[in-house]
Amino acid sequence: MKLKKRFLGTLVFAFVMTGAFCAAAEDDVRIDNGICIGDIDVSGMTYDEAYALVKQRIGEMRSAVITVQVGEDSIETTASELGLQWNNKSVVQDAIDLGNSGNPVKRYKERKDLDQETQVLSLEFSANANAVRDFIEEKCKQFEKEPQNATISADGSGGFDLQEGVTGQVINVDESVKAVQDYIANEWQGEDGTIALSVEIEEPEGNTEDLESIQDMLGTYTTYYGSTAGRNMNVERGAELINNHVVWPGETFSVCDQLVPFTAENGYELAPEYSMGQVVQGYGGGICQVSTTLYNALLLAELEIVERHNHTMTVSYVPYSMDAAIAEGSMDLKFCNNLDTPILISGYAYGGELTFTIWGKETRPADRTIYYYSNTLSETNAEGVALYAAPDQPVGYFNQVQSAMAGVSAECWKEVTYNGETTTELVNTSYYQATPASWEVGTLGASDALLSAIYANDLEAAQAAALGVTTQTESETQATDTVVTETPATDTPATDTPATDYIDPNAGANTDAGSSDGVVIWE
Repeated sequence: MKLKKRFLGTLVFAFVMTGAFCAAAEDDVRIDNGICIGDIDVSGMTYDEAYALVKQRIGEMRSAVITVQVGEDSIETTASELGLQWNNKSVVQDAIDLGNSGNPVKRYKERKDLDQETQVLSLEFSANANAVRDFIEEKCKQFEKEPQNATISADGSGGFDLQEGVTGQVINVDESVKAVQDYIANEWQGEDGTIALSVEIEEPEGNTEDLESIQDMLGTYTTYYGSTAGRNMNVERGAELINNHVVWPGETFSVCDQLVPFTAENGYELAPEYSMGQVVQGYGGGICQVSTTLYNALLLAELEIVERHNHTMTVSYVPYSMDAAIAEGSMDLKFCNNLDTPILISGYAYGGELTFTIWGKETRPADRTIYYYSNTLSETNAEGVALYAAPDQPVGYFNQVQSAMAGVSAECWKEVTYNGETTTELVNTSYYQATPASWEVGTLGASDALLSAIYANDLEAAQAAALGVTTQTESETQATDTVVTETPATDTPATDTPATDYIDPNAGANTDAGSSDGVVIWE
């Protein structure tokens, strides 16, 4: 019995002493030879020595330059800016344990393996998602761009200037964050590197190859303008806004969309225009001559007219049924490029001459000719006059602002001659209302008789009432012994009607007129 107790006590003592020895050994344990952490040889190092060296190396890695590609663009950053994180800090302890932990058999095998081959323990990293997202939003979004079509413009001497298109690109931020994180976790080796973001590419609608097909004149038309300075400037501004516009196959072009808004900020001036049959001053007066001139060029190019309206009253810068009125929000001139190749609209207005030319690829036979002509179906004369009160003018003021305009019903016909045969086709039918001559009548100090005459549109009665007025003071009404009349000035729309038998495709007149039922038409 005493022998058994003595044996147990010896065993306990041995166990305690062994534990004490092991504890002392762990304090001095060193990493076995043949072990690397990443590219750092930590053989023979203590835990603290190895940890300090690895941490120093990771600090260097944080400064590694990462080139981030955004499509064809790129920007440089650092691993640190991408939120580099060291994930397996236990790797130093893993190096200590290799060959120094576990049962004797395990330790023996691991050391024998180290004698044969160096053991490399990997460093594991990740990129902080928030840091990556911030970098993309703040530094990479600058490379996003809208696609821009290749452009072409007439150089004024019969040639063309071509500009390459720009490919559009948009960053997919969520996919890009994942791509950066995957690169840092699985591919990056701590050196300088390159990562491509996820970018959605949008090709431009056309390229220079498409535009190089634009070589031929498909249709051209000229009208002549010369009125108030404001109207002249509006015509020139309208031509400028449409000039050098490319219309791609299948695309529909809206003239109003190109010209609006009709404001001073958009370069328009005050000029005569018609509202409810009366001449008023408004921004954009005269712009219908722009749409009309373009309309005739489009007809000669034989492009598909989607929308076209005649004026309410006749205009005189083109024959009947050859006009195209526009009114913001209610009337437009639209056409579709029904060709297989793009076209270019060239617009020019200077010195009273307005010309639009349609350029493209000519596919029509050289011996095929087209003409457009107007056929008047009926014509009625306007009856009476229209009188409008001018409250800021004295009694005795009479100013004719619009000549009488006939009511007309007319057609536009297309005539095609090819291989010795001629065919005709109805293009449109237009109806223009008869409009009486319009007068402004001064009503400052007017009598009931004068106001009644204006209401009744009775010019003779208005003139008689004005002659019968006796004014008290010159400052109140301005005394008059005779009726003051003014003939239409050169800055108001003229009303001469055009010839309507046959139309030269390149002909035009130099006067203007127009009207509206409840809307403003910029004649």
